[in-house]
Amino acid sequence: MLDIKRIRKETEAVTAALLKRMDEVDFTELFQWDDRRKEIILEVEQLKAKRNKVSKEIPTLARNGEDVTPLKEEMKKIGEDIKEMDGELKQLQDKINYFLATLPNIPDDDVLPGGKENNEVLRVWGEMPKFNYEHKNHVDLATDLKLIDYERGVKLGGNGFWLYKGDGALLEWALLNFFVEEHTRDGYEFILPPHILNYQCGFTAGQFPKFDEDVYYVEDEEKDNKNKQFILPTSETALVNIHRDEMLNEEELPKKYFAYSPCYRLEAGSHRAEERGMIRGHQFNKVEMFQFTTPEQSGEAIEELIGKAERLVQKLGLHHRVVKLAAKDASSTMAITYDIEVWIPSMNIYKEVSSASNSKDYQARRGNIRFKRKDGKQKDFVHTLNASGLATSRLIPAIVEQFQQEDGSVKVPDVLRKWINKEYLRP
Repeated sequence: MLDIKRIRKETEAVTAALLKRMDEVDFTELFQWDDRRKEIILEVEQLKAKRNKVSKEIPTLARNGEDVTPLKEEMKKIGEDIKEMDGELKQLQDKINYFLATLPNIPDDDVLPGGKENNEVLRVWGEMPKFNYEHKNHVDLATDLKLIDYERGVKLGGNGFWLYKGDGALLEWALLNFFVEEHTRDGYEFILPPHILNYQCGFTAGQFPKFDEDVYYVEDEEKDNKNKQFILPTSETALVNIHRDEMLNEEELPKKYFAYSPCYRLEAGSHRAEERGMIRGHQFNKVEMFQFTTPEQSGEAIEELIGKAERLVQKLGLHHRVVKLAAKDASSTMAITYDIEVWIPSMNIYKEVSSASNSKDYQARRGNIRFKRKDGKQKDFVHTLNASGLATSRLIPAIVEQFQQEDGSVKVPDVLRKWINKEYLRP
């Protein structure tokens, strides 16, 4: 959430920055609501001061035989006025809060405006696979090798679901074991979060209220919107809330976590040929990295997260690239985002398997996550950062396509063999 004080103080700069990812920005109503809010607060304070003063005088006046009925009537009227203004104040504050809650984060200065057309390829790793034979797509490979059962996945869950089996299940679990091993070695704390979260989790993460239709809700007619529960779309939504409404100490930071969970997405996805198979679905597995830092640490932290995600893909031996996203292509909650994208030969395109992002203090303000400076006096909001480490549903298509052999088998990446006990997956 953005700070209204900053918006007022740096209106032109904030407007220019937000126009990188918004078509129009207008703070006129926001400022009008805020001006009126301040007026009401002042009026209420003056009325309360008058009521307190007169209320103390009434007993004395009554003891002196004076008629205090008019004063009592006046105090009653002041009480009614205060109640009415409190109601207006709440309405104004709700409008202000909603307006601020639906604003996206301010992109960093070096983030380009616009959408995918302005994404920047920063570096490319590895050689693009070349085949001197007719290579297969990942759907055919996974079916021929009996790794994935797409038909029964649809039978069980509907479109957008698949079923791992045999070597496919082992390959999936090997990837997750590999990620857990790597992050644990790097000193990150392992978290297994709840899969059902409360509304405030979605608000803190920036999912709500603007994108509250993109998740699976747990149906409960007795609960209003603010008390609804939903199934987590990513572990980030849980991890960012671990220290919600807490005051940390500067000495504790950075705090580094990672979590495994399935991710549940309501998005319908695409019916284009390039989105078939496991490229887009309603449920997939992901390991997520997360950091809580001081503002001074977050620049180094984002580089660490990018580097960790890259190294995982490199250890798997997959050809990939790193892309810095333009403002409209990045999540609205993030100030800057870098995607790690793997090459899918049959599609002739790169697909994202990790997004490393810095939210700065945007999520921390929504979740009231602060830290106390070493001097014990100054209190600031933390910075929150996240990166997939990694999502598996696009890794398996990349692995089977990039490492396919002419005989239809697939070479298993070296780092995964200890969990699969095979050098090749064969028909």
